[in-house]
Amino acid sequence: MGNKPLWAALEERDRIYEKTEMTDEDGMRLGELEGVIGDEDGYTAEADAAVLLDGLDIKEDLHERKMGELQGGQKVRVLLAQALFGHPEALLLDEPTNYLDLDSIHWLQDFLLKYDGTLIVISHDRHFLNSVTTHTADIDYQTIITYTGGYDDMVLAKTQIRSRLESENAQREKKIAQLNEFIARFAAGTRSSQVTSRRKEVERLQTNELARSNIQRPFIKFDQNRPSGKHVLEINGLTKFYGDLKVLDAFSANVLRGEKICLMGRNGAGKTTTIKSLLANYPGLAEATFTLDAGSVFWGHEAQVGYFPQDVGSTIDAASEPNLTVAEWLHRWNPAAHIEDIRGILGQMLFSGEEGGKPIKALSGGEQARLAFCKLILTKPNILIFDEPTNHLDLESINALNIALQRYEGTVLLVTHDHDLIDEVATRLWVFQDGRIEDFQGPYEEWKGKHN
Repeated sequence: MGNKPLWAALEERDRIYEKTEMTDEDGMRLGELEGVIGDEDGYTAEADAAVLLDGLDIKEDLHERKMGELQGGQKVRVLLAQALFGHPEALLLDEPTNYLDLDSIHWLQDFLLKYDGTLIVISHDRHFLNSVTTHTADIDYQTIITYTGGYDDMVLAKTQIRSRLESENAQREKKIAQLNEFIARFAAGTRSSQVTSRRKEVERLQTNELARSNIQRPFIKFDQNRPSGKHVLEINGLTKFYGDLKVLDAFSANVLRGEKICLMGRNGAGKTTTIKSLLANYPGLAEATFTLDAGSVFWGHEAQVGYFPQDVGSTIDAASEPNLTVAEWLHRWNPAAHIEDIRGILGQMLFSGEEGGKPIKALSGGEQARLAFCKLILTKPNILIFDEPTNHLDLESINALNIALQRYEGTVLLVTHDHDLIDEVATRLWVFQDGRIEDFQGPYEEWKGKHN
């Protein structure tokens, strides 16, 4: 249905063929419809649609299912495939990488690079934007300015332009101060003509007040109360079934202090299950209904885990105490903390002023994510576990998280589909593929070099 002329022609053709008797006019109309179907690549449409769906990780056994039978993330991917289908002259894509795993994001990048129409895209994925865009429209300073190039090109050009404007303003203000000093000294004297000319010069040089940026940038910094022991985690024979489906098959690994491990793989490959398995015996973080089928997990000496789950709203649990404020909820995680420290952390994550008094039941998904980061900043664990933390974050917050994880001296386990996070943070990879986990001791660039 993404190609409307083709879909209309196919439906009309089917209606004519359903008739018990066809007239000469029906026959002539069928000929016209076959022409439309041919022009719109209708004879390869099934195969073309299958290629799109496969690229977006909609498996072949789902291709003949009804949309109502699919899960939410699958529906979004089918709708994206529908938008791409039929060679449209223009594509308007609003955060198309949401619900996509890394393989699908890379496939979409390749598709859009070959696409010869006009593309307008909103995205919080820096690598995706740098890969596919030729121009960047930046909505800031109460206006829209379009720059040539991708996201990083825009940031560089924008910074240079802003620095130049601020420098020009500073020079003008210095010159105005000098002129005003002359005017003040000689206004009552004999140099009236010189004073008048300098007053005109001051009027000409008046600086324009530069508009303030409306982009808010959080400050994320993860510390540790104290380091863990050298051996952080020992995993032996981890096995997990869901019914007859084996998700984890006797996985074993050892994790050392300071390692930053990214868990990579397609949606549904077992990444979240692995995280839940590691926390199955950790006090306060174990999921009540989750059990291991086989294997063991041992946390090392002084291991203190901070966890950011995929369903971040579940950690805030607004339903049980809906009138609890943001500041009260955060303070509970360290009652000894001064209220100024609580306010400071909230301010770092853009909960400014009165927003600390906002009830947790009124928080959006992005605000819940930022509050969960506040908890990790406050409690200072030496092990951080994140399950898709970028889902509700804007680009500035994702960049702040990236820098914070690079600088963090503790241990990190990170599930993400963000290319730059994997590339710039990971020192080790657990790659989920074909029912097994490849434990790769090295960064993403090395892994790509080995697998290309």
